[in-house]
Amino acid sequence: MNFKNVTVAGSGVLGYQIAFQTAFHGFNVTVYDINDEVLEKAKTKFQILSEAFKKDLGATQEQLDATKSRLSYHSDLAEAVKDADLLIEAVPENPQIKIDFYQKLAKVAPEKTVFATNSSTLLPSQFAEFTGRPEKFVALHFANEIWKHNTGEVMRHPGTSDEVFESLLVFAKEIGMVPLAIHKEQPGYIVNSLLVPLLGAGLGLLVNGIADVETIDKTWMVATGAPVGPFGILDVVGVTTAYNINKMAAEATKDPVKQKVVEYLKENFIDKGKLGIATGEGFYTYPDPAYKDKDFLK
Repeated sequence: MNFKNVTVAGSGVLGYQIAFQTAFHGFNVTVYDINDEVLEKAKTKFQILSEAFKKDLGATQEQLDATKSRLSYHSDLAEAVKDADLLIEAVPENPQIKIDFYQKLAKVAPEKTVFATNSSTLLPSQFAEFTGRPEKFVALHFANEIWKHNTGEVMRHPGTSDEVFESLLVFAKEIGMVPLAIHKEQPGYIVNSLLVPLLGAGLGLLVNGIADVETIDKTWMVATGAPVGPFGILDVVGVTTAYNINKMAAEATKDPVKQKVVEYLKENFIDKGKLGIATGEGFYTYPDPAYKDKDFLK
């Protein structure tokens, strides 16, 4: 399979990064989102991303201009996918929203289009039947700041064809990722199977009054040599994503600590619009969070 035209559905925390990274590596990319206002915000984010690509990757202005010339925008789904060889779905981490999206997508996407979900916690088999093409459906997951943390986790479900699975591994490499083959479904893939318990443990320590944000992060950073602690990571991931994951876990398990975490995040962050780096404030304030201070670990 040869992918040339890629549509990225959703321009949120990861969607806009996936779109830009893919265009940077020479693919034609259509960015789809629910309305033109959201798409305008994505264009602003691409400006910020351009500076990051210059700083972190040494990208030239010529490369960035070429990247932008390969990006187009649509709020009409049928138009957005009419030429797509591959569609990468990065819509909100909510099963019903994803199901609704795939049911609409199945009606308008060309027969050739391969679908890939970027869901970080949900399994592709939860949505395969709604895609209308389970053999052409696979998961492709990225870590945040994908141009630096360039993991491309490709996870099949029982119905994914070998050809599609292998094609996605090749595609991941072509857009500058390290392709990581996951042969069986695993909630959270590899990265989040390791990361989510860490973030959950940090939140549990906080809401139970064991220690404050900075002390918990400092402990992890000093003890392991990590450049950032769980709350610094949560700001990057986005507080909304953490809230949604914990809400689903609380509903499924009735765990009182998870319930406490959900209430804490809603009251102190979601309701106040403190959603992490994206809004300039979460557990820390940006662009100069305390954990980057040279004396933080003393």
